[in-house]
Amino acid sequence: MDVVLINPCDENAVKNCLGFKVPPLNLMYLAASLEKALMSVKILDDDIMQMGEEKVTQLVSKMDPMIVGLTASTSNIKKALKYVEKIKKTLPNTLTMIGGPHTTFIPFETLQENEFLDLVVVGEGEKTVVELAQNYSKYGVKGLENVRGIVYRTPDRNAIKIKEPQPLIKDLDSIPFPARHLVPFHAYGVSKDQEGDMITSRGCVYSCEYCSSSLIMGKKFRSRSPENVVDEVEELTNEYKIKNIAFLDDTFMMNKRRAGEIADEIKSRGLDVSYVASSRVDMVNKDLLAKLKDSGMNTLYYGVESGSQRVLDLMKKRITLKQAEYAVESAKDAGIRVLTSFILGFPGETADEIDKTIDFSIKLNADYSQYSILTPFPGTPIYHELKDKKLLDTENWDKYTVLKSVIKYENIGLSKKFVERKLAKAYLKFYTRPKYLLEHKYMFKVMVETIFRSFILPKLNGGTSEGWYQEINKQMP
Repeated sequence: MDVVLINPCDENAVKNCLGFKVPPLNLMYLAASLEKALMSVKILDDDIMQMGEEKVTQLVSKMDPMIVGLTASTSNIKKALKYVEKIKKTLPNTLTMIGGPHTTFIPFETLQENEFLDLVVVGEGEKTVVELAQNYSKYGVKGLENVRGIVYRTPDRNAIKIKEPQPLIKDLDSIPFPARHLVPFHAYGVSKDQEGDMITSRGCVYSCEYCSSSLIMGKKFRSRSPENVVDEVEELTNEYKIKNIAFLDDTFMMNKRRAGEIADEIKSRGLDVSYVASSRVDMVNKDLLAKLKDSGMNTLYYGVESGSQRVLDLMKKRITLKQAEYAVESAKDAGIRVLTSFILGFPGETADEIDKTIDFSIKLNADYSQYSILTPFPGTPIYHELKDKKLLDTENWDKYTVLKSVIKYENIGLSKKFVERKLAKAYLKFYTRPKYLLEHKYMFKVMVETIFRSFILPKLNGGTSEGWYQEINKQMP
């Protein structure tokens, strides 16, 4: 076996409460590129198998791969490194690597903290993993010197070297479709209506303080052709019997003309699909929304983030509250469901502004709303600012879940407990409105279970669920 790619078990609280598992799209892209280069590849998704690092290591040892690669989020990096340690101890001659946003921004620290990890893939990985596999198979560890886009240990393991960046892929149509045949595809999802995830563009021209997307995939917007996008939609519908699609682009509607052409292409091929996409609130118009709805769009995601214009400006979001109102209203008028997201506890935000955000989210009257606590992930501008000012309360990555505070709020006028209570209040205030309960019974049940099990029950000092709603209301300022 040439390469085994592993998705470690993810202990994300929200995802586990919802029972929500999705195929590892990033690993499927890497696997497809490796297969195209005639490498043998396996994907082990332990997030769905739930075997744990010891049993996964036993399975990997039977395959005896040349390279083992893992993906990891910030909150999951410590778990991923446990897999690396077990595998390296069992297969000392196997090259171990990790990729993803977290390690992209702190590769040296990651390698220094874990002696069993051989290298980090930085940024966009499709070309890099192919170069890596080809060079390593020919020249061993000395071949790493020829690979762009990595940070690695020297052959004597006495030093860490960084290679020049891998150029971003200009022609996204050249990337093969994700290797979905390598995962138990129909074991995923939250219902019998399986959803297929896709990415149709990369790069972001914006520089929001809390986001690192533009630093990973570049500040130039790169997109696949409408024909190529719908070819993959057709593959999902024909080969995998998928009718529900999620376009996971940061800015699907950045190029309005292309978004409209994708809608036209779906219609012209007579594809019966339903899809979800995202948009900035300053990128919508009613004609485009009508076209998208006609081709199958059922839900639109907006990152509104705050109900205070001052805080939006602090975030460098470059939108207005009026644009948010217009965007939500336009989508609903077109018959498209709306999901809005908000961040609470941005540094500099006041208690009154947090309440304004909660009230504004209700005023928008979206179909669904999600809330998180500002989490300064490595690589984001706000991470560097807070680290420089010594305002990070912890760099224990397990706590970077967006449900818990990791900032020293006491130094900037709030408190950790206060912000966490506001998060609970936001969810309860939005999802317990009588009108909402009547219109969204299923979603209400899911969200309340998630909120309760994730962070309300642990705060009730060992109490039972009886009377929890009244108790949490007492705690709210």
